Amino acid sequence: MGKVLVLYFAALRDLTARSEEWVELPAGIDNVGQALRFLEQVRPELRGRLGSVRAALNESFAAPGEPISDGDTLALIPPVSGG
Repeated sequence: MGKVLVLYFAALRDLTARSEEWVELPAGIDNVGQALRFLEQVRPELRGRLGSVRAALNESFAAPGEPISDGDTLALIPPVSGG
């Protein structure tokens, strides 16, 4: 498939100990939802945490079925709580 730049925000940045990384997605991963499932496999610290995350693809919020391409930027934004 190709490489995508993954941006981690808030608690996800803390969990992964990085704010961004280039990730090589294997062939057959062609949408945002599949990319999120792949990230949970290769980054054990993310397992079970991406279900409530908002994903943005190239600076626009993206649905799980949105196509993803080589060179795209995928931002992972966890829910925000507060009062």
